[in-house]
Amino acid sequence: MPIRRLKEIPVENVTAGKNTTRQVLWASEETPHFAMRKFRIEPGGSMPNHTNTVEHEQYVLSGQARIGLGEEVIVVQKDDVLFIPAGLPHWYETVGNEPFEFLCMVPNMPDDLQILKEA
Repeated sequence: MPIRRLKEIPVENVTAGKNTTRQVLWASEETPHFAMRKFRIEPGGSMPNHTNTVEHEQYVLSGQARIGLGEEVIVVQKDDVLFIPAGLPHWYETVGNEPFEFLCMVPNMPDDLQILKEA
């Protein structure tokens, strides 16, 4: 069926993150070209520095976060759109007192996620 209700999609903890959950809105085996996920990072939450072998296209739904993209650190907020190239180290940490939520689309290709050690 081409429609789903967000409240009916299971929420799973992201074990690599702190206070982070995701919902797989469309899995790679369900769609021909890309998967779509919704992430939520609670205030004080984060995702560690990591790389992926696939690109990410992201749309910020709410909140603010500081994001590391390689050597650059930016702050993003609602309605910002990001492109994270494959292989680029990146991390997230919330800013402020509201959850940071975003949609993340990735191509239907094998993805090898590597957590990077802190310097």
